[in-house]
Amino acid sequence: MGIVCPDESKRIEIEEFRRMLLSNAAVHRTKAGDEFQNPGKLPAANRHNRELEEKKVCVTSGVSFLGIAIVNQLLLRGYSVRVIVEKQEDLEKLREMEISGEMRQSMNTVEAVMARLNDIQSLSQAFSGCRGVFHTAAFVDPAGLSGYSKSMVEVEVLVTKNVTQACAITPSVRNCVLTSSLVACVWQDINSSRTIDHDCWSDESICIDKKLWYALGKLKAERVAWNIARESGFKLATICPGLLTGPEFISRNPTPTIAYLKGAQEMFRNGLLATVDVNRLAVEHVLVFEDMKNTSYNRYISFDQVIRSEEELEKLARETGIDIRTTRSNSRTNSSNIVKLSNAKLCGLMSTIHRCHNEF
Repeated sequence: MGIVCPDESKRIEIEEFRRMLLSNAAVHRTKAGDEFQNPGKLPAANRHNRELEEKKVCVTSGVSFLGIAIVNQLLLRGYSVRVIVEKQEDLEKLREMEISGEMRQSMNTVEAVMARLNDIQSLSQAFSGCRGVFHTAAFVDPAGLSGYSKSMVEVEVLVTKNVTQACAITPSVRNCVLTSSLVACVWQDINSSRTIDHDCWSDESICIDKKLWYALGKLKAERVAWNIARESGFKLATICPGLLTGPEFISRNPTPTIAYLKGAQEMFRNGLLATVDVNRLAVEHVLVFEDMKNTSYNRYISFDQVIRSEEELEKLARETGIDIRTTRSNSRTNSSNIVKLSNAKLCGLMSTIHRCHNEF
């Protein structure tokens, strides 16, 4: 495996385009469908080239905590991965991950390409030649204090809008998997819902009243993505995970962790404070992507633990260094009032690989 520098990307694009012309000489495909017009057998070389094309995907924020986990799972399953980087520091970080072994060793290529997330054409050029895009939407609060300030909401929405529009106009891209958040589902009037599942959406007014900017940003960004996908006709799937955990998660993923845990006491009281291991979530992303050949649109909730006891809450507080503990008098007392979380839909997809924690 080797990381391809941005200076090499043009040469690679030309070579890929040449191979595409050769392999498409006898076969034609439209973006709206995956059926080949020529049912005859392809020469072995052309079949190999087509297999390579089908296994090429792009990951935005590929050096983030979740991004690198997704890259590793894709490499494990035989994909070639293009990672979007915005600055030289990200490229250096990617190299360090390869040297340290954090990035899985593979015979497949990891290609780093510079792109501007505020520029649709720049993103479309970066996506060109890729069959799918994984948008992990990892951002850092410029203020560096609040985890996710009010101003970050529009940043989240704009970038997600740009990414989905770029997917829509890039001929090679068929599918996009967007990472949303469980907090885009759980902030609603709990008296009107006893189960939170993939069909549930947070209430925008509640997010604003409670100043839950991270939840608001994820909520609005996901809705924008769905609107664009349905208008444009390309396939979209979204995954709404609980709090990401895993090795050194607080130091490697500080901003989303701090932002996610705002309102943690209330989520805990309602039985809605859930976590998911980053590597499990990465596997889920890849399986959801591979299942998209069977479906056009899907939304999933992902978690592997619901924080139920004061001891579990205190453990999470120690791990994060964030005061999310609640006094016994303020904790929930009647289990019948707890809202249930359901990840049954994703469990159905994952059942052959992982034992799911299904609170349905």
